[in-house]
Amino acid sequence: MRKIILSILGILLIVGAYFLSQSIAENKKNKRPAPAKVVKTVFTDTVQNSTVQIVIPANGSLVAQRRVELYAEVQGVFKTSGKLFKPGQEYRKGENLIRIDASEYYASVQSSKSNLYNSIAAIMPDLRLDFPEIFQKWQTYLSGFDLNKTTPKLPEMTSEKENYFITGRGIVSNYYNVKNLEQRLGKYNIKAPFPGILTEALVTEGSLIRSGQKLGEYIDPSIYEMEVALGKNYASLLRVGEKVVLKNLDNTETYSGKVSRVNGSIDATTQTITAYIEVENKTLKEGMYLEANLNAKQETNAIEVNRSLVLEGDQIFIVRDSILDVIDVNPVYFSDTKVVLKNVPDGTVMVSKPIPGAYAGMLVKPFRVTDKANTESSKKAN
Repeated sequence: MRKIILSILGILLIVGAYFLSQSIAENKKNKRPAPAKVVKTVFTDTVQNSTVQIVIPANGSLVAQRRVELYAEVQGVFKTSGKLFKPGQEYRKGENLIRIDASEYYASVQSSKSNLYNSIAAIMPDLRLDFPEIFQKWQTYLSGFDLNKTTPKLPEMTSEKENYFITGRGIVSNYYNVKNLEQRLGKYNIKAPFPGILTEALVTEGSLIRSGQKLGEYIDPSIYEMEVALGKNYASLLRVGEKVVLKNLDNTETYSGKVSRVNGSIDATTQTITAYIEVENKTLKEGMYLEANLNAKQETNAIEVNRSLVLEGDQIFIVRDSILDVIDVNPVYFSDTKVVLKNVPDGTVMVSKPIPGAYAGMLVKPFRVTDKANTESSKKAN
C-alpha cells in the first residue's frame, strides 16, 4: 500500500513539473509591449522680416559740459568781494569770482604808463619841426591818453622815416611793455566766463594765494554730458545726433538726450570706444548716475530673437513637416538677451523657445504663440 501511494505521488509530481515548465516557456515567448511614441510640442513662430532698431545699453555719470578749474597766475591776498567764495554759490557771466590784492602791482603799471606818456610828450617838439604832417595824429593820441584807462593803441605809422623816428625813441618797446603789464594786471581779477555755480572752493577770503595754486572749480549747471564706453564692435553703429533715452537707477525719471561726440580712436587696453551723450534738464546734478539706451542703427530685413535660440555655428531650429531642422543665419548684433538675425526667409516656421535635447530630424508638434492667444481670446469672448 505504501508503495502504491509513493508511486501516485511521484506521478503527480512529474505531471505538475511538466505543466509548470510549459507555463514558464509560454511566458518567455510573450513580447514586451512597444513603448508609446512621444511627440514633443514646441513653440513656434512664423518669420516676418522687418526693420529692427538696434539699441545699445550703456551707463555712466554726468559731468558738466562746461567746467573751469580755477588757478591763480599771480600772487597776492584774496580780497573779500560781494559774494562768499563757497561751494554752491551762483555767479552771473562777467561777475568777479576772485579778487586778489593788486595795489602794489597796479602802482608799477601806472609808473610804466607814465613813462610811456612822458616819452611821447618828449618827441612832440621834434615832430612839430621835422614831421609836421604827422604831428597832429600824435597830438590827438597824447590828448586822449588817460592814465586811469587802458592804454590806447599807438597811431599807425605810414612812412619809414616815421617808423624809424618813433622806434628809435623807444616808444614802441615802452608801449608793448605797458600792454604786457596791463594783461598781467587783469589776472588779479578772475571773472565768471559764463553763468554758473561754484562746485569747489579751496581758498577763503584773506588767505595768501600763490602763483599756480588751484582755487576751485566752476561749472555751467544747465548742460551735462555722460561719457559711456562701448565695445569696439559698436563703433560703426554710433551716429552723432542720435536721440537717447536716459533713466535714473530707480527708473522713476526719464530724460531725453543725444549723442554729441564719438571718439575717433579705440582704447588699446580695453578695446572700447567712448561716446558722449548730451542731456539738458534743470533737475540733473553733476555726478548723477544714469542708464542710457542708444538708438545706434536701423537694420533692414532682419528679425530679433532671444540669444538662447542661436546654436553654435550660427544656426537656429526650424520646423518642416513636423520635423526639426537647422538653417544657417547671420547675426549682426548681440545684446545681453537678444540677437538680431539676417538671412532668415520670410514664412519660415522657427522654434521660438528652447527645446531640451533637441536635434535635427526630431519629430515635433508645432504650437504657435499666436494660436494660443487666439484661443484665449475666444474663450474670454464666450
